[in-house]
Amino acid sequence: METTSGEGWAQRGSNPSGCGASGIGLGITRSFAEQGAHISVLDVNTQGAEIVKSLSSEYSGARFSFFKADISNWDELAAVFAQIHQEQGRIDVVMANAGISKEPRLTMDEETPSKPALHTLDVNLVGTVYTVKLAIHYIKKNAVVNGATPGSRGCIICTASNAGLYAFGVAPLYAASKSGVIGFVRALALQLEREAIQINALAPAVLETNIAPSKDLFKPMIVTPMSTLTRGVQQLVSDPSLTGQIAEIHGQSVTLSEPPPYVDEDTGKNIATFWSLGYA
Repeated sequence: METTSGEGWAQRGSNPSGCGASGIGLGITRSFAEQGAHISVLDVNTQGAEIVKSLSSEYSGARFSFFKADISNWDELAAVFAQIHQEQGRIDVVMANAGISKEPRLTMDEETPSKPALHTLDVNLVGTVYTVKLAIHYIKKNAVVNGATPGSRGCIICTASNAGLYAFGVAPLYAASKSGVIGFVRALALQLEREAIQINALAPAVLETNIAPSKDLFKPMIVTPMSTLTRGVQQLVSDPSLTGQIAEIHGQSVTLSEPPPYVDEDTGKNIATFWSLGYA
């Protein structure tokens, strides 16, 4: 349970990238603001505008823009992306960080089964797909950055969770959404490598953010500091050779999580054949 309701875009080089207006997003925003980024912050809550105003005073070397957007609304998100690109001229780094953790119960004792609420999937997974599609469109307009092997036009980082890597029985829909993000990132990396675009994901352990229903939740937990997460983000952004990686953020460590090995040689050959054919 370690996502936030905000996300953001900004420029690379002297203007790196940023994220949202609360929780993990705010931590990432501060990290890039320290480097003098131009950070475009998106949040579903208009209070993000006041937070951005405060950040502008705190980080005089950075520049901020705020846009209200719901990432599960394609038309709204697409319009904001277009506006940012028109105003800034380019988009270099996209943090697909928005998410919710409110878990609807899959009630098992109903006389007549009710339709499950899927807003968690709409925001955490579908919203991430929307964000990534738009990010690809605008990052492809950039020239490949020289001086790095391989080169990179820009990068996308999605916030998943270690609940997407391990069985997370308390919130199966949340776990499904984060597993989906991880699978999406790993599968898309090969295609985007051809376009010189990086895509990676963060899989944080427990970070203390305002997404939790109560601060009491964190009392028995082993909490990972925000500084570990921001260090992981900088690692993924600064190394253009990293793509398709899932960075577990735990304690003081950033660990790149390997995908599961093929169960047998035939499975590996079939996956490779799908890739060479280009369709499934």
